[in-house]
Amino acid sequence: MTDLAWLDAAVTGARPQAMAALFRYFRDLDRAEEAFQEASLKALKSWPQNGPPRDPAAWLIMVGRNVAIDAIRREQKSEALPDDDVLSDLEDAETALVDRLDDAHYRDDILRLLFICCHPDLPSTQQIALALRVVSGLTVAEIARAFLVGEAAMEQRITRAKRRVADAGVAFETPGPVERSERLGTVAAMIYLLFNEGYSASGGEAHVRAPLCEEAIRISRLLLRLFPSEPEILGLSALMLLQHARAAARLDGDGAIVLLEDQDRRLWNKGMIAEGEALIEKAMRHRRPGAYQIQAAIAALHSTAPTFEDTDWAQIDGLYAGLEQMQPSPVVTLNRAVAVSKLLGPEPALAMVEPLAAKLSGYFHFFGLKGALLSELGRTSEAREAFDRAIALARTPQEATHIRLVLDRLAKDSGPSKKAGTKA
Repeated sequence: MTDLAWLDAAVTGARPQAMAALFRYFRDLDRAEEAFQEASLKALKSWPQNGPPRDPAAWLIMVGRNVAIDAIRREQKSEALPDDDVLSDLEDAETALVDRLDDAHYRDDILRLLFICCHPDLPSTQQIALALRVVSGLTVAEIARAFLVGEAAMEQRITRAKRRVADAGVAFETPGPVERSERLGTVAAMIYLLFNEGYSASGGEAHVRAPLCEEAIRISRLLLRLFPSEPEILGLSALMLLQHARAAARLDGDGAIVLLEDQDRRLWNKGMIAEGEALIEKAMRHRRPGAYQIQAAIAALHSTAPTFEDTDWAQIDGLYAGLEQMQPSPVVTLNRAVAVSKLLGPEPALAMVEPLAAKLSGYFHFFGLKGALLSELGRTSEAREAFDRAIALARTPQEATHIRLVLDRLAKDSGPSKKAGTKA
């Protein structure tokens, strides 16, 4: 990890708790964001010199709160501000205050903020986008990619959502049982999008984005305390645990992508896999299947197969078929095509993939899988075109490097390439 990467990871991981607490203090999303940004800048100056605080979230909350209070005083012109060097002196006074801050006072604020962002007065797309921006700090570009829309359109959604929350004067209180149930589906969707952003590492190096996965898992556990018998929340938690269990094996020592079939399964986190399996089994006993439960069952089949060759692709195909019926999506069909290719070969899988071209024209994995299937069929020229498009859509250097290696093999080998599109 680079000298400043640890700082970026600490701030990213602390953001959800800090933003939630700052919003509780000031009841203003824009002011809370500005306060957090100012606190992060002060951390950039202070932490490299003094080392990270015992609790980065508490430090950012305290500093952000003080900065925002000073800004309010300046706006009201009711008190003169101290000199800037006094405001910037965080070494002793802030440390003492942070040490006295009760962790329990702010740890669950994030859950309250999530339910506020998912207020029913907002359209569902605005709810999730607002939560991802405010709570998780994803950029507009990252959120737009998650929704497969343009940045300008997503910027408008977020701005409108902020305005509606401000105009409504929503109280910062934990919603009652009825309100929680009404908003639960949207909160779950936001948590999984947060996890996916960390899992896909679209914002940079995987170890920097890993705190997003860990925070999403933590929030899902908070939800389980509120809804201990809700099968979809059990399924969501299981899904994230089973996927995150493979984190240590997904990149090699040089940071290059390792496909699922090539991963060292000894590096998988057995404890997470066992916890995920227990949760999905508990969820399925309720006999109320849902999308997260099906995805968790698929992840469990991958995680429990002794080797890649032992994967039960027939059962995975059947689960994806059920998911297509329950939650139709071009991405679901794309994932099912991988299972079909393992069962029936590349030709029927390609027939499933090609009709998705219009809807997934900006999706990296679509062109990666299409290129892999064309390559297996010996259609090298078409495969190269698909891989070139995948490189243009790559979100990380690792994705682009992986596809270039596949292209190199295409150039060297006269036979078809058999590895390219299986996601790690």
